[in-house]
Parts: sequence; structure tokens; C-alpha cells
Amino acid sequence: MSKPRLILVGGFLGAGKTTLLAAAAARLTARGRRVGLVANDQAADLVDTELFKSGGARVEEVAGGCFCCRFPDLISAMQRLVRDGAADVLLCEPVGSCTDLSATVLQPVKQQYSAEFEPAPFTVLIDAKQLGLMAQWSGASGGAGRFSEEVLYIYRKQIEEADALVVNKADLLSAEERNDLLAAVKEHFPAIPVMMISALNGEGVDHWIELVTTGKRAGTRIAEVDYDVYAAGEAALGWLNASAKLRADGPLS
Repeated sequence: MSKPRLILVGGFLGAGKTTLLAAAAARLTARGRRVGLVANDQAADLVDTELFKSGGARVEEVAGGCFCCRFPDLISAMQRLVRDGAADVLLCEPVGSCTDLSATVLQPVKQQYSAEFEPAPFTVLIDAKQLGLMAQWSGASGGAGRFSEEVLYIYRKQIEEADALVVNKADLLSAEERNDLLAAVKEHFPAIPVMMISALNGEGVDHWIELVTTGKRAGTRIAEVDYDVYAAGEAALGWLNASAKLRADGPLS
């Protein structure tokens, strides 16, 4: 009997991870696969969990920290999906500010849980438009635009540890822009397979699913991460979680 396939999809905030995994879950389910999803965030009450559930998927969540910090919780979540839902494909979405996942998640799975799970090639999803901006900013002293150099550091380290780079939002690019972007990525990261997709309209998604459901090389690249810089980048990406009530004296239009 084959082991459940662990498909971990990393990538920066806004890259389209949730959209891709929701699309993949629907396609795999239509093919007769039993899919379980694991959402992840630094706080409780995950929006992604509700989005996944709205598609009818079985969902677990790891809240209050990234997969690397809550590895036992991730393992427990996957075990529940397999035990209670007989999942044979596990789609896991880490926090968008996370890196070093190959070392802290995939290697321990391979070493300690190889009898339970079969890791797929580690996908890092990239926003096509954001990639161009990041490339322009990365040489600037102290960072530029919206992000500091510490945030850009996280972005670069995410790419460095990928088994496969998937450039998303191809639907926003012209043919010339696609060719130029792919050429630039391959020039800077020649050892990493690269493909282009649109999670929104489905272009290339089946090709990616084929890679992650059949590929054998998982966790082949481990980034060297300076955790002081990493922590500074995560702090710069901090956000407020809050609830509020608005009360008006009259009707709102």
C-alpha cells in the first residue's frame, strides 16, 4: 500500500498558495484521490481554513506558529487526516513569511516519518509580478519600496531551498514578459526546475500536479539561513490581529 503523499507548497505572502492548493484539491478529488489540507498561520482563526472548507475539503490547521516551530503539531494534523479521512494526498501551506522548511520540515519527515509519509518535491510559488520587483530591489542598499533588506532576505532564501520553482499569475504577463522572466529565473537559479502557471485560470496546474504526485526528489536543497536576519525580517512583516464592532446612528449605504 502506498504512503500518503506530502505536498508542501511554500512561497511569499500573496504568491497564490491558497488558490493553487484549492485548485489542486478540487482536481485531485475529481480524479478519485482523497485529499487532506493543512493550513498554517501565526495566529488563530485562520481564514485559509475556512476557504478550504468551503470547497468541501477535509482541513486541519496549525496555528500560533509556523510549521518549523510547531512540527509535532503538523505531524499530528497529517496523522489525523490520514486516520480519520483516509487521505492519500496531503496539501500543506506554510506561513508566507517562513523559510528553512526543507531543513526543519522535510528532513525530519524523511528521517523520522518515512514509514508514514512520502514527501513530494518542495514547491516554492512565486508571484510573477512580485518577482520582478524583488529582483530590482534586491541590490538596493537597505532594501527599497515596500520591503526592507531583511524581508528580501527571506524571499531569497525561500527560492534557494526549492526543489521546484513555480512562477504563478502567468495570466498577468504577455508572451514576451513570460519569456524574459523565465530566462531570468533560470539564469539565477540554473539548478532548480522552473515552470509557469496560473492558479486562477488553471494554466499549467495539471503539469505541476504531475510533478508533485510522481516526483521523487524531495528536500534536496537546504538553504544556509542567518536566523538573526530571518527574525528581523519576520518582525518587519508583523501584523495586527483584532476584532472590532462598528455602530452607526443611521442606515449605511
